[in-house]
Amino acid sequence: MTADNPLGDRLDDDDYPAYTMGRAAEMLGTTPGFLRALGEARLITPLRSEGGHRRYSRYQLRIAARARELVDQGTPVEAACRIVILEDQLEEAQRINAEYRRAAEERAAEHAAQGPAGQAAKDPAGRTAQDPPGSP
Repeated sequence: MTADNPLGDRLDDDDYPAYTMGRAAEMLGTTPGFLRALGEARLITPLRSEGGHRRYSRYQLRIAARARELVDQGTPVEAACRIVILEDQLEEAQRINAEYRRAAEERAAEHAAQGPAGQAAKDPAGRTAQDPPGSP
């Protein structure tokens, strides 16, 4: 696919609503009614085609599949939806936390490279990390 081909971009986009309700239900091994119930519980909100038909993305299908696993284990639909929402929020919080931790570690490493009072640390020859090799 070329850069000027929007179809290629859509095929790689997890949020692109590529699947009809019937196809989505078939892929999940469930019924359109189950997908409607997930929509009513506000777990997923399908986009609508120009004709008003529900369209689902790959991301939404993954969410629906997780809800279906819980329902298949005997969890009521409303509870399954709440669990999936909380799992998704936890995953996002952990991702953000990891980003903050990486940034803090980078700042700590930069600070450690600096000597006291923000001066660059010097090696035994009196050179700093910023000095080119061979300088006095």
